[in-house]
Amino acid sequence: MAEPKLFWCDVKDAGSEALVHCHGKLVAGVGSILYGEVSKLLPTHKRVVLDLTDVDYMDSLGLGTIIRLYVSAKSAGCSLELVNLGKRIRELLGVTNLLGVFTIIGENDIRI
Repeated sequence: MAEPKLFWCDVKDAGSEALVHCHGKLVAGVGSILYGEVSKLLPTHKRVVLDLTDVDYMDSLGLGTIIRLYVSAKSAGCSLELVNLGKRIRELLGVTNLLGVFTIIGENDIRI
């Protein structure tokens, strides 16, 4: 019997924009999955939206992955935006004073 996945993402590519719907726990050991999926979008997209609706937990290494993606996106001339932050993720970004750094867009029904 296969072990359930700890973290995965689905990418919806819409030309110069992409929506990355994340699922699971963004913790130590899985950040490379998110970074790998998103980093290949950065050179060819103007906007990438991370939908965190189904991310129920994020630790400091998960946060580090998002920060690394933010820096990579800026360097590539791409906008990295977050949507549908859960309470715990919003609190983590608040405690670390990062809420103001990220562009956080509408909390429901994001369309690209």
